[in-house]
Amino acid sequence: MNAPLTHTVALIRSDAEALDVAETLAQVLSPGSAERDRERRLPHSELELFSHSGLWAISAPKAFGGAGVSSVTLAKVIARIAQADGSLGQIPQNHFYALEVLRINGSEAQQRRLYGEVLAGKRFGNALAELGTKTALDRNTRLSRDGEHYRVNGRKFYATGALYAQRIPTLAVDDEGRGQLAFIPRQAPGLQVIDDWSGFGQRTTGSGSVLLDNVPVHADDVVPFQSAFDRPTTAGPFAQLLHAAIDTGIARAAYEDLLQFVRHKSRPWIDASIDKASDDPLTQQEIGRLVIRLHASEALLERAGEFVDRAQAAPDERSVAAASIAVAEARAISTEVSLLISSKLLELSGSRATLAEYGLDRHWRNARTHTLHDPVRWKYHAIGNYVLNERLPPRRGTI
Repeated sequence: MNAPLTHTVALIRSDAEALDVAETLAQVLSPGSAERDRERRLPHSELELFSHSGLWAISAPKAFGGAGVSSVTLAKVIARIAQADGSLGQIPQNHFYALEVLRINGSEAQQRRLYGEVLAGKRFGNALAELGTKTALDRNTRLSRDGEHYRVNGRKFYATGALYAQRIPTLAVDDEGRGQLAFIPRQAPGLQVIDDWSGFGQRTTGSGSVLLDNVPVHADDVVPFQSAFDRPTTAGPFAQLLHAAIDTGIARAAYEDLLQFVRHKSRPWIDASIDKASDDPLTQQEIGRLVIRLHASEALLERAGEFVDRAQAAPDERSVAAASIAVAEARAISTEVSLLISSKLLELSGSRATLAEYGLDRHWRNARTHTLHDPVRWKYHAIGNYVLNERLPPRRGTI
């Protein structure tokens, strides 16, 4: 079912209002999620509804007319939308990340103009990652001086949200070798967005390629990026918090579908000598284990948001490190829980749950695809090194 289009951009003014709007919107977006995944139907109309709800502007500071919601609230909003549709939950992740970099490093004039665009309903995508480099942090895309302004040349991939955006924040290396974030208008000459994302999960995120062929960039649209990691800031933990929220939302969706399927569609196993699958004591035991882990993931997500909020208010080496570790804990458990519940959904529901008409496999595919964003094994290493040896984690957006 297509979501209705709206041309009026709502202005959300508080954390409570943001959570209420997210709940209402999620109930509208959820019914079509399996169909969108099955057909890989890109959610253009759903995104119009999403962004015009005002939720894409909730992190804009109060000083610039936004709600300035807490990181706790933002994570809960993303988790609720991801529960409704994992792809829709991921699409604004880099939008909010770019707004956090803008908050940290942008000039007041840049903040006023770009936050104003978001409050008016514009969506920001991303062109950060690249294929074919030695590591995920290496960049070949270049930002070169052209008189008073710049030109960008390069090729990006995993550009989630670019397909749907009015601006595409692009990470490029300048003539001095430093990373800059260029907020490039979608219609800039020489910029091409290609829908070539073929991942088996998160199928409608549009996380494909962005080509930049001598793209002109106004100097006012360039915000320092690398310096957000040269000093203690919340750029890294903030980005990872939203990833943890996406996985937690996917886990909650799989759990809710598991309950509904076992209650209404599954057959009891013959050796249980019961009339309803929901009365199977072994199934009950398994679901008990799952819900405890889900609640732990949700609690650690909220706790991580609190750490990020404190670090945003008073960023220093210790507060940012503590936020990074708290977020890494949430990210580690949300990775494991989303994969576990989405797999147990099929096991406990029975063979019938694998039928294409239900689309229940999308939860595991979404979780498996998204949790590959950053290897969880390195999060455990960072956490262990921090608590055992008091080693601060590296400052970057992947811990």
